Amino acid sequence: MTDKLYNLLIKGSPILKKEFLPSISIDCVVFGFHDATLKVLLIKLLDATAWGLPGGYLKKEEDLAQGANRILKERTGANNIFLNQFKTYGKKNRSEDFFIDCPDDLWHKQRYISIAHYALIDYETVTPVIDEVSDACEWKKIDELPELMMDHQEIFNEALLQLRRDLNYKPVGLNLLPEKFTMPELQKLYEIILDKKLNRGNFYRKMTRYQILEKLDETRKGGAHKAPDLYKFNLENYNSALENGLQESW
Repeated sequence: MTDKLYNLLIKGSPILKKEFLPSISIDCVVFGFHDATLKVLLIKLLDATAWGLPGGYLKKEEDLAQGANRILKERTGANNIFLNQFKTYGKKNRSEDFFIDCPDDLWHKQRYISIAHYALIDYETVTPVIDEVSDACEWKKIDELPELMMDHQEIFNEALLQLRRDLNYKPVGLNLLPEKFTMPELQKLYEIILDKKLNRGNFYRKMTRYQILEKLDETRKGGAHKAPDLYKFNLENYNSALENGLQESW
């Protein structure tokens, strides 16, 4: 840990103790879809070698969902974020070793139970924000991840697994794709998340049965082949499927 980061942590510790709840932290696995690849937003503390997930602490007057949305708003500048709480992490020394050179009463060195969420967000709406204790906030391809700090690799792995499970009964795409998209683009998104190829005809029929898509009187221009049709999500049916489930699996 550099002297600059150490001094910033020491300086900020008393302020955090006044404003935030002790023992509770929030970690977010933020997924975005860009250039036909699934990416995750990572941060890097000042002069650190390992990267980490965006996270923070819960203010004393906040609900948990409010805290998670605030943390992501501060890191991404975006509002339209789908958040799903999926697990709690509470190993006794999960963060202590990272702050081993700091005083034992440092806010960050205390034992924290982390409430993990995964988030789905439109890549184009995100402006990654670097704060005073970090020197990078960037998108990384999920199959080319750098070394992650503390237990963040475990959190990422389980977030991706949970997202794959959720595809069995929830729609995905509204927060990852642009407003208008083609069926091949939607299928590619599902294939990347599931890490397997899907039959084109079966995918089309299944997505049509869900009744969450509206076919537009527009096509995607350009390319050597027939211009594919454009679609958008039917928000009422999409939100109903989020609440009630799709009742089918991949």
